[in-house]
Amino acid sequence: MFGTDGCALIGMVHLLPLPGSPGWEGNLQAIKDRAQRDTEKLLEGGCHGVLVENMGDLPYLKGHVAEETLCAMTLITQSVVEFGAPVGVQVLAAANAQALAIATTTGARFIRVEGFAYAHVADEGWIDACAGPLLRKRTALGSQVQIWADIQKKHSAHAVTADLSIQDLAEGATFSGADVLVVTGPATGSAARVQDVVHAKTSGRPIAVGSGINSSNVSEFGDIASALIVGSHLKTEGNWRNPVDIERVRDLANRVR
Repeated sequence: MFGTDGCALIGMVHLLPLPGSPGWEGNLQAIKDRAQRDTEKLLEGGCHGVLVENMGDLPYLKGHVAEETLCAMTLITQSVVEFGAPVGVQVLAAANAQALAIATTTGARFIRVEGFAYAHVADEGWIDACAGPLLRKRTALGSQVQIWADIQKKHSAHAVTADLSIQDLAEGATFSGADVLVVTGPATGSAARVQDVVHAKTSGRPIAVGSGINSSNVSEFGDIASALIVGSHLKTEGNWRNPVDIERVRDLANRVR
């Protein structure tokens, strides 16, 4: 998918607050322009693909977003797809069916899915597993979009599955039909544990590391993962709210190669 024999570097396109969210400021063109500038810098700097996410829509709704948000995100994702690189979509929080609709409509290649297999508690509330209905929807749409499923999702409590190891969770997500598994640390910007990646790999699925990648650990994770999803570290001053810093992208991309 990413045109590389090694580990793929995927940069985050964090969207500013969209219509329907509390932070919406009324200028969709400005949001689109920012997304396109960030995409251009990520790809020019050496990323193999990007992941579009409505990160600015705090606090997130659970499992559904407003129609105006969905429409805006579809328009912006389409403009990102037109750059020609592989694109993923995530709609927060756990609006996985809507992410699949956006990806299928725009030609994006994959979606990042919360709560694919097993349930957990997020700050939005209880997140149920969605593998059954989501894969049926993909089949009904005739879609080829890949499912990248988080296991032990960050910003969540997992006491209900505390008797399951990372390996158990990875095998469960694989059994449920995930194409790629995403391993993270406990929060945005927090690194995953190397042993969690190693244990998840026993499932036989490709592993993407989904948080906390930086210049200090990128080589270590790049040697064992199939993809690295990077947001905060590639932004000005390492803050996810800021625009992409192309020099940070170039530095990280050079360390992955």
